[in-house]
Amino acid sequence: MTQNQNAFTEAIRQGYEFKGSSIVLGGAILHGEAVEGLQVKAPLKMLNRHGLIAGATGSGKTKTLQGLAERLSDNGVAVLMMDVKGDLSGISQAGNSHPKIEERQQKIGIPWRAEAYPVEFLTISNEQGVRMRATISEFGPVLLSKILDLNETQQGMVALAFKYCDDKALPLLDIKDFRAVLQHISGDAKNEVQQKYGLISTATIGTIMRKLLELEQQGAELFFGERSFDVEDFLRLSPEGKGIIHLLRLTDIQSKPKLFSTFMLCLLAEIYEKYPERGDMEQPELVIFIDEAHLIFKEASKALLDQIEAIVKLIRSKGVGIFFCTQNPGDIPDAVLSQLGFKIQHALRAFTAKDRKEIKQVAENYPTSPFYATEELLTSVGIGEAIITMLNEKGTPTPLVHCLLQAPRSRMDVISEAEMQQILKKSQLLMKYNEAIDRESAFEMLQQKVSFQRHFEEPKNLDRRQPGRTRTEESTFETVMKSPVTNTIIREVTRGLLGVLGFQTTKRRREF
Repeated sequence: MTQNQNAFTEAIRQGYEFKGSSIVLGGAILHGEAVEGLQVKAPLKMLNRHGLIAGATGSGKTKTLQGLAERLSDNGVAVLMMDVKGDLSGISQAGNSHPKIEERQQKIGIPWRAEAYPVEFLTISNEQGVRMRATISEFGPVLLSKILDLNETQQGMVALAFKYCDDKALPLLDIKDFRAVLQHISGDAKNEVQQKYGLISTATIGTIMRKLLELEQQGAELFFGERSFDVEDFLRLSPEGKGIIHLLRLTDIQSKPKLFSTFMLCLLAEIYEKYPERGDMEQPELVIFIDEAHLIFKEASKALLDQIEAIVKLIRSKGVGIFFCTQNPGDIPDAVLSQLGFKIQHALRAFTAKDRKEIKQVAENYPTSPFYATEELLTSVGIGEAIITMLNEKGTPTPLVHCLLQAPRSRMDVISEAEMQQILKKSQLLMKYNEAIDRESAFEMLQQKVSFQRHFEEPKNLDRRQPGRTRTEESTFETVMKSPVTNTIIREVTRGLLGVLGFQTTKRRREF
């Protein structure tokens, strides 16, 4: 072994040995060859410092995601993964051996074995799986306004609508509820609302309605509603003590970036609010992998970006780590990128002058190394290899290392429809969240109010038209008063007077 190799071995061994628990990512490479037995590890304690997995199409990012999820599950850490391309479902099935896999693992110094992992399939669209929803009420006026990209005047109108619903005990569960309230306060209730809350601008209401329609056209009606998903369900372990890997199927979301960014902001905000402060932990409770991360930022407003940045900064104290996966680090805003302490960089392609400029900028984001010419290495990294640096247990960056990554133990392909159905049949969450619920809320209550007002005005007219009506015939007013609709209204009014009617959600409204 040459002096250079000795120095490299010593630097990597010292840089990637940790006192606490760790996972093995792979083996270190120098001059294009794996150094036998020289392993690259990651401290579990620091995985809530967030990370980036980047690289060109076909460079192996998906298999890196799969391998990391497996190692975390092995250590009892729950995982949530965005399966945008639909090629992560194989993690639920044991893999198949191959001479190249055996050779790779021999170089790393870890025998390969086939293994299936506990998986729950989730969906926010028409894909099969456990349905994830949230109510309009849980979003609250501030977060909803940010998602709709409203100005200050429009935000004030949204806040007014929420306040009106609070005072009138009108639950806001889905989009049709919110639309009905906007129509009501700018129509039948306009005079009443203006006397108590301030002027109502029909033009402003119209703008909010159009923004709402834009969001709805991307499929948001499937996401807003009940039953709301409880983020604590992410933290369950399998009977064997493995972390459950939750695969959110998003193959039909790529053309709907607004819905995707809306969902992610809601999810992160909910996790931040509901999970208790954890401080420094020996390992995270949940790690979230966001594949095709550019979809979050593609059409996000500045207000939305600021919100995401704030949550990324704060959520690690809740024992949660977030990994963004994308083709180019430039897809991630600098303010978010600066929060990512763990970087796994696969190969980049230099086809144009712009590509070469971007590669140079990427190289400058990594620690300098006496063993690698980083800019050149970025274009020559092989499939299943990556350039890695992370934060050690003291919070300082580890040495840059070219790594031969472990092969996943599960299948590296898409499972069949029959295999999918078998997993869904065993799901503990499917029955809990896929039951359709459309309880009485603002939309129905306002319809009942209009119906009651119309019927209430009819008796006088009927008496004029039918002066000979006998005492045995019930008046229209009497019929209405005995109707189920009227009974419901009276019950709700009574509850309101007693101060016991409120939103039937256990979650506090978020005010970010």
